[in-house]
Amino acid sequence: MDLLLKISIVLLVGIIGGKVAGIFKLPNVSGYLVAGLFLGPSFFKFIGGDDINTFSIINELALAVIAFNIGSEFIIKDMLKLGKSIVIITLMEVIGAVVIVFSVMYYLFNQPFAFSVVIASMSAATAPAATLLVMKQYNAHGPLTKTILPVVALDDVFGIMAFGIAMSLAKISIGKQQHSVLQMFSEPIIEISGSLLLGLILGGLLVMIAKKSTGRDNLQAITLVAIGIATGLSKILGLSSLLVCIMMGTMVVNYLHKPKKVFDSINDFVTPVYILFFTLAGASLNLSTFKTVGLMGIAYVFARAGGKMLGAYVGAKGVKADPMITKNLGLALLPQGGISIGLIVLVRQQLPEYAVAVSTIIMFSVLIYEVSGPIFAKIAIQRAGEINGLDKIKESREKAKNNSKNIKLSPNSDYMKVQNVE
Repeated sequence: MDLLLKISIVLLVGIIGGKVAGIFKLPNVSGYLVAGLFLGPSFFKFIGGDDINTFSIINELALAVIAFNIGSEFIIKDMLKLGKSIVIITLMEVIGAVVIVFSVMYYLFNQPFAFSVVIASMSAATAPAATLLVMKQYNAHGPLTKTILPVVALDDVFGIMAFGIAMSLAKISIGKQQHSVLQMFSEPIIEISGSLLLGLILGGLLVMIAKKSTGRDNLQAITLVAIGIATGLSKILGLSSLLVCIMMGTMVVNYLHKPKKVFDSINDFVTPVYILFFTLAGASLNLSTFKTVGLMGIAYVFARAGGKMLGAYVGAKGVKADPMITKNLGLALLPQGGISIGLIVLVRQQLPEYAVAVSTIIMFSVLIYEVSGPIFAKIAIQRAGEINGLDKIKESREKAKNNSKNIKLSPNSDYMKVQNVE
């Protein structure tokens, strides 16, 4: 079938899925994923493995733009106030997930140390895409919403570090290589540092060019070029494209006079890309994993969820965060996708003896979390009372403006008396 026709059908099915989800008061993202599931190998087989590889450019673009948008939440003056709290909360939820998943696999299911430590480290990362789109759909704003995105972004940094250390420990435990403690920690640190440095350089260049740019279309094109270059260079240099794009977004929001115009120009363009991304993500999932995953896969799903929720609660409680953050943050951190799937490739290359078991459990987990995660994210922001938070801010500002216009000064007012004296 013609490629353009196939993309159009996928996009149409995704749009219909989003509309159906809206009827049932569910997030659009869940609708896109379920609609994609029907297009995949589990049902109509309209999308196959070769198609997923063909459409990989869509996935890369969507993830890069999502990461760029996450960077907009790292406003330096806000981070100086919340920075320590964000780091502690994120560290605790990552530790919570890794420790509980490792304990369940190693002690409860008697799995080898190498397998247990690797799959535990893969539980750390959270997929930001679904949560971000849920917040955009419901115009969410408030303490919880402002905490979620920085935590998710930092969560991926910690997740990459945890995986790098876990892979080194796994190889040492099965005698594949001799690794010093310095090497074990240095490899993920080099990747993260290199990614942030590249994002800093490209973000600085984007800010310089955007300052001289005139017109929305021109700005949109320049920003897309910057995101594309960042993603391409990251792959060539073996860096994390997510971290590079997050750093670019951070540079723009902090050093450009009117950063909103940059982010708005991109967001106006990428809505169809988001729909395609999530619909294709649904199409890549296969319900046959239910048959092979067994009790261990189900235990992984519950252990990861429990670890993240417990860790987020303990971390938020420890820094005396807003009660709404303490109670609800964990629910918004459940989606799992992009990074975890990417890490499967590394497991296949470096630990092939565990690749089948790891990939089966992770793909089963992605299937569960990507469909249910947006629903839990909606519940979290709903319980926090932050749905339509942006609309409420706009309404209050408009009321304040109207009130200021309607104020009439009487001749006996203090202001008029002062004016008469002068």
